[in-house]
Amino acid sequence: MTTETSTLNSNQNNKKRARIAGVLYLCVGIFGGFAQGFVAPKIYAAGDAGATTANVVANSGLVRLGVVADLANQVFFISLALVLYGLVKHVRPSVARAMLALVSIAVAIGSLNAVFLFEGLQVATGTSYLTAWGPAGINAMVMLLVEMNHYGLLIAQIFFGLWLAPLGILAYKSGLFPKALAGVLILGTICYLIDVLAAFLASDIGRMIHGYVVIPCAVAEISMVLHLLIVGVRNTTKPVPAVA
Repeated sequence: MTTETSTLNSNQNNKKRARIAGVLYLCVGIFGGFAQGFVAPKIYAAGDAGATTANVVANSGLVRLGVVADLANQVFFISLALVLYGLVKHVRPSVARAMLALVSIAVAIGSLNAVFLFEGLQVATGTSYLTAWGPAGINAMVMLLVEMNHYGLLIAQIFFGLWLAPLGILAYKSGLFPKALAGVLILGTICYLIDVLAAFLASDIGRMIHGYVVIPCAVAEISMVLHLLIVGVRNTTKPVPAVA
């Protein structure tokens, strides 16, 4: 096989992997957006245990869908990381491994976090809990579990944000993506971390700036999804080592 043929095959394989990654990333956005952006806000009423419990009971079917969607989101996320790892691990193996490790931590936290919301539903709708604890006890426990889900999501966001930094570095070094896209991904990491720090250190300020600080994060991730789906990756002038 000639060098030109090898390079052509490598470029074609890279584009296929990129498109697969784009589909997986889109699924992360859809399933994660539904679970964390739609279901969670309908359930959690900050500072109001009674309202939170009422929301869980009134939307029990939606809560179940949200839990399943969140777990599916974690599967898509780790699958996305594995595909991207295969695409760019030749650039900087240590950075690629760091990217995979950060996603693995985020997925582990996110998967455990879904359990808290499901258990909140079990407590809110289970008659045995009502008999043992009474309405006030039920409200307090449901609030505790839903708040653990809420703040657990913020903790997972640390790693969901951090993984964009090695991804941005690999995108920049590989030449497979525009350098501007790599810069936006790293900016996304910074903004995710600012959002988390503000939520824990100054919650009032965090709520005020949340809608603004997540804009660069959304731009970074949407840009990456669209680039993977529409463009794929740039052609290289030399064959990329085969993925094991």
